Amino acid sequence: MSDSRHAALDLDRTLAPSVDVTASRTIGMRENMNVWFVTGASRGLGAEITREALERGHGVIATARDASVVLKAHPERPDGLLAVDADVTDEGQLAAAVEAGLARFGRIDTVVNNAGYGLVGAIEEVSDRAARDLFEVNVFGVLNTLRATLPTLRAQRSGHVLNISSVGGFATAPAVGLYGASKFALEGISEALHGELAPLGIRVTVIEPGGFRTGFLGTSSLRVEPAGIADYAAGAGPVREAMSTFDGLQPGDPAKAARAIVDITETDQPPLRLQLGADAVERVEAKLDLVRRELDQWRHVALSTAF
Repeated sequence: MSDSRHAALDLDRTLAPSVDVTASRTIGMRENMNVWFVTGASRGLGAEITREALERGHGVIATARDASVVLKAHPERPDGLLAVDADVTDEGQLAAAVEAGLARFGRIDTVVNNAGYGLVGAIEEVSDRAARDLFEVNVFGVLNTLRATLPTLRAQRSGHVLNISSVGGFATAPAVGLYGASKFALEGISEALHGELAPLGIRVTVIEPGGFRTGFLGTSSLRVEPAGIADYAAGAGPVREAMSTFDGLQPGDPAKAARAIVDITETDQPPLRLQLGADAVERVEAKLDLVRRELDQWRHVALSTAF
């Protein structure tokens, strides 16, 4: 990877005489135009959000490990697009992406923490390295992005942070527990961040999608640990099998999800949580019912522990 300050591209690499020139070519802010900072913008929901924001006339700082993939998806090269190489595990690249975005647009209004991937395997089957790598991207990558972007939003006293979680961050399942744990962490971060940023005029929403046809279950976004312990065939096996055959059959339309996500940034009072998809609603309702039943059943025990 070249120096991160030479990674912001809005032209093909072979055509850009210097990144500093292309990044500093400031465009005028159109009325009602917001500037989006999107991680993981090269594929999946990040790519759809980028496209939807651009179609509504917004500016987008679209970050990805390989920004050329973003550019290939937008051959018309809209004026509002700035594609930037930035791995969320690299704080220097994120800082350079923010710097390039501010040079181009002068502000950042909406931060979308979308970069991440899935992991399949029973808890005991997942190696320490695989678990740490997952959290490095799904959790610490979000923290890196927040540290890079929030100083701008705080200075503006405005903005909206959108953290792309999963329904699995609210109600997880066998074989995807560590992925769910990474998204549970994102839910906790989002709840605290909501309270910390609200007095500054900055909004926070955590998005909990169900199954969408984004390619998430493909090899580029899902890592599978070997099923090495026979005892987990009954508990984790059915989920493993379902995930291996479900790609392309998910009920959710990613373009509609992107429209819903951009829509909530245009409302006066966006939700802290937004479920997307009937399957997400069903799983959230089922867990709420279970928690309520157990709370009522064991309330006497909970209350018996006071002095």
